[in-house]
Amino acid sequence: MPTVIPYVPQNITVHLGAPNEDAPNVTVDFVDYIKNVASSEIYPTWDESALRANILAIVSFALNRVYTEFYRSRGYDFDITNNTAYDQFFVYGRSYFTNIARLAEEMFNDYLRRPGFVEPLAAKYCNGTTVTCEGLSQWGSQELAQQGYNSTQILRNYYGNVEIVYNAPVKDYTSSYPGTPLRRGNIGPYVVIIQTELNRIAENYPAIPKIPQIDGIFGEQTEAAVRKFQEIFNLQADGIVGQATWYELVRLYTAVTNLAELQSQGQTYYSIAWASGNPIQQGDRGIRVEQLQYMLRVLSAYINEIPPIAVDGIFGPATRDAVLAAQRRFGLPETGAVDYTTWEAIYNQFIGIENTSLRDFERLPYTSAIANPNGQRNRYSRSAEMTQYPGNPLSGGNRDAARQEGNR
Repeated sequence: MPTVIPYVPQNITVHLGAPNEDAPNVTVDFVDYIKNVASSEIYPTWDESALRANILAIVSFALNRVYTEFYRSRGYDFDITNNTAYDQFFVYGRSYFTNIARLAEEMFNDYLRRPGFVEPLAAKYCNGTTVTCEGLSQWGSQELAQQGYNSTQILRNYYGNVEIVYNAPVKDYTSSYPGTPLRRGNIGPYVVIIQTELNRIAENYPAIPKIPQIDGIFGEQTEAAVRKFQEIFNLQADGIVGQATWYELVRLYTAVTNLAELQSQGQTYYSIAWASGNPIQQGDRGIRVEQLQYMLRVLSAYINEIPPIAVDGIFGPATRDAVLAAQRRFGLPETGAVDYTTWEAIYNQFIGIENTSLRDFERLPYTSAIANPNGQRNRYSRSAEMTQYPGNPLSGGNRDAARQEGNR
């Protein structure tokens, strides 16, 4: 199973007021945001273990807001507010305490999570004197520090079993929306995301038909589930996942799993290695062959050396010829069989085309043969993000481990 490390955004946009309040937004470096909030929320005279515990809580809470796209999925153009009824105390333009700024510089890309969960912990906290809450008590953390508790012990005292992720990568903010609508005929990791979210949301909204196979193929059943979802949530019921539908899925998925709450069901993944078992080769049939043929057909429209082929789920001589041409093009051993390395090369080329120019559906028509007739699992070598963070690459077809096939 790959280690999932959600990234830390280079910048964060803060709304200087309550979410619905007419107030300005400011975009600041994430590390400066942590310095600011920590200098506003806690006291520089506290013991270092208390300061570290509080800074980890501050970072984790902010990352959870970004990871779940908590506000952006609701149509706002910011990541977090400075209103303490909703979020954390941020005072635009304030100065920082030297020791707090030093610790923030060191810790801004460390965060908390539950063991086995992907999302940063929604590490809620309060001062513990005038206000109490389910999470960390700020003044209580200082009392524990004075008793000799280290920062990890303090955090586990309040949050239970948590672990610290160190040195998460930093990159610019990227919306989880793939950039162009997804519809019937699409395949790939973004479709896996849609199917996973729909099946989980359907547990709370049973009028949405379950998709029996999480296979990364946007077929008739996925389209039907999308349409019903759109009907229920007052979206244009066209069966196409554009930006509005995508973010409504994100919002509902976050809500039903409580990902933005201290006690959540969590996002947990297990890996399905595409290369487990034998390579695909001449004589094979089934969904993996269909997916391979679909990608090769797409590549053939852009790479002259690769001949166009039918997508029929049967690995015959024409498919073998296309595989040989692809292996030749990518400098791989010309075996005519598709092992993990060949799949990686074909998939990476395909996803690059899909992300930039695959939206010409006249040139690249829908393929009804992509329907899933035999119940086999899909294997992808790469995956996109479920919500905000892509993290380290996840094997495509990943889904919540707590839910078995057909019971999402």
